[in-house]
Amino acid sequence: MFNRTRSLQITAALASISLLAGCGLLSDDSKDAEKKITVGTTSAPTTLDPAAAWDGSWELYRNVYQTLLAFPTGSAKPQPDAAQNCEFTDSANESYRCTLRKGLKFSNGEALDAKAVKHSIDRIRTIGSKVGPKDLFGSLDRIETPDAQTVVFHLKTPDATFPFVLGSPAASLVAPGAYPADKIREDGKVTGSGPYVLESYKEGSEAVLTGNASYNGFANRRNDGVTIRYYADAGQMISALKAKEIDATYRGLSAAQVRELQDPAAHSQGVQVVENVGSEIRYLVFNPKDDPNVAKPAVRQAIAQVIDRGMLVSKVYQGTAEPLYSMVPKGVVGHKTPFYDKYGQADVAKAKKILKDAGITQTVELTFWYTTDRYGASTADEFTEIKRQLDESGLFKVTLRGQPWKAFQEGYKSGQYPVFGRGWFPDFPDPDNFIAPFVGKENAVGTPYEPAQILTDLLPKSRREGDRAAGIPQFEQAQQIFAEDVRLLPLWQGKLYVAAREDIAGAERALDPQTVFQMWELYRKTSW
Repeated sequence: MFNRTRSLQITAALASISLLAGCGLLSDDSKDAEKKITVGTTSAPTTLDPAAAWDGSWELYRNVYQTLLAFPTGSAKPQPDAAQNCEFTDSANESYRCTLRKGLKFSNGEALDAKAVKHSIDRIRTIGSKVGPKDLFGSLDRIETPDAQTVVFHLKTPDATFPFVLGSPAASLVAPGAYPADKIREDGKVTGSGPYVLESYKEGSEAVLTGNASYNGFANRRNDGVTIRYYADAGQMISALKAKEIDATYRGLSAAQVRELQDPAAHSQGVQVVENVGSEIRYLVFNPKDDPNVAKPAVRQAIAQVIDRGMLVSKVYQGTAEPLYSMVPKGVVGHKTPFYDKYGQADVAKAKKILKDAGITQTVELTFWYTTDRYGASTADEFTEIKRQLDESGLFKVTLRGQPWKAFQEGYKSGQYPVFGRGWFPDFPDPDNFIAPFVGKENAVGTPYEPAQILTDLLPKSRREGDRAAGIPQFEQAQQIFAEDVRLLPLWQGKLYVAAREDIAGAERALDPQTVFQMWELYRKTSW
């Protein structure tokens, strides 16, 4: 995600605490006031318009906008939501047809028909926001609307992942009368057809969601509404949880804060934490055009040889994450460990030889950038540890620079940072989504990277395969190319931590396979 980012299986380590609360299913009959849930997060939306966000804003979008397809809990493949059914109509996977449910309407009364779907997707490409999801629609050629209930997507090339894109919040459907075809909506309002209506919104402070009575889709809403409170500081969020001011948290807790909440004392205060495997990853991006040192492959390879992921995870994340040696994380089909296979354990002597063989004998000076308010409270500590490791090698001298997310996003998208840190939450559960977004002239990290074999051979071949496991050989080769080029350097894979009040249930179903938060699954238990 996302930029998203969009698997989350959101890690507490770097901004990933999502709610999965208690277990037993008890009676959920209660007074109206008790049917509302309050959730805290440190990740506020960057915009309310889905044409201009490929990041954590998707958490809100999934709950207020609808998509043709979606990922119900337990489903690894997209299932119908606004659509009644969707399918490829040719053996080449180049024509994808969806038939809409009848009678769909947006919250302002407009019809959600084929023309509205076409408007929603076309405007993403027309507006072409640098921080929007347009690149996810790179295989789309044109959209045809034979009748009010039918939409046909004609693709430029075979792309078996296209249904996954339509199932992500990138393809959120918006009312044509409220969203201009050629510019971003900026009035601070939402007109969607999702499970909730955005009743009120205070930027950076609070979003109040109420149930959408006209919603017609797969979601089964278990509460009457959700208030999302945005915190600038995770410590304040934890205090609010303990004080029963909020019912659950997702995103933003540091490793130390997770440990605090796992303490029996916290449990005695009615707070619980659940751990699970996550697929959020953290990585460094190198921009050769911004710095002559970064343009040298030997410099990038030497950095890969010096960084000790085990030490990083141990010191900063205290077991809440694990070392990652590929952009495709563990648990995703096709995962390999090419960075470990090539570089092994951290070794300064080997790194020195890499530089020496390339004629580099002077200390390499670099500036590393990170965002101060997006991935969690541990981010600054993470970069401090990376700087320590590189500086102590004697081969590098690193300067650190931090920026708030909006400024940081503008900076990396405009090519201002030679080395910077990013997090990735998958747009959809497929290995393609850990390869394709990072390559091409225009990509998710804003730094052109065009490995010919991946772009012209490996990805096209894998996308012809309706059976996604059949594309594993291509994904394995792509991971190996990443390790050779070191334009991206994977660092760690997060575990999923959940913190919630003990009277909150349904959270075991609250994250879809994209690990986007489904607020409608939460409800308050009323008896024990």
